[in-house]
Amino acid sequence: MARLKIELPQKLLTSVFIPVRITDINYGNHVGNNSIVEIIHEARVQFLKKHGFTELDVAGTALIMSELLVEFKNESFYNDLFEIKIFSGEITHVSFELFYEISVNRGGQKIIIALSKTGMVCYNYEIKKVKPVPEELKLIL
Repeated sequence: MARLKIELPQKLLTSVFIPVRITDINYGNHVGNNSIVEIIHEARVQFLKKHGFTELDVAGTALIMSELLVEFKNESFYNDLFEIKIFSGEITHVSFELFYEISVNRGGQKIIIALSKTGMVCYNYEIKKVKPVPEELKLIL
């Protein structure tokens, strides 16, 4: 089976820190894959908030996730503090890519927990149609 391999782009947009909650822990006593997806979502919301946006209002448009890829690298545990670096990928007329590097620092060593990519589409929920990526967002990306 071919393994997914995510390559991070060069353009770092921001870093956010998110602690691992007890509710993120699964029966294997580590962070579950579903929690990694929720943490990626939280990181994206924090990135947007830094620029005065929400997922429902990015300079007059909403966002829909059209694609999600996650490459799991290492286990993480309760009380870990994730650093999530968010990178900008390809930008098209109506969509853009965000990449994520999720890591922890244990004993002075950086451990990559997961790499991820989300494809985001600009969307108007009222008329149920895609919209162009706003210029304000393009400048940030």
